[in-house]
Amino acid sequence: MSLFDDDLPKKKTAHEIGSDLSLLSVDELTARIALLTEEIARLEAERTRKSASRSAADKLFR
Repeated sequence: MSLFDDDLPKKKTAHEIGSDLSLLSVDELTARIALLTEEIARLEAERTRKSASRSAADKLFR
């Protein structure tokens, strides 16, 4: 471990599930909703891609 590791900037988490939302402004809440909506779309696209791959594999081995 380097002596300088503590000097590196910590990556700020954009949103943590279950975190306290009471101190956020309406604009901050809107930004987080947009961020999470994009992440949901990314997860759904990956699920669709994997389902298609699995379906193709199932057809091949039938």
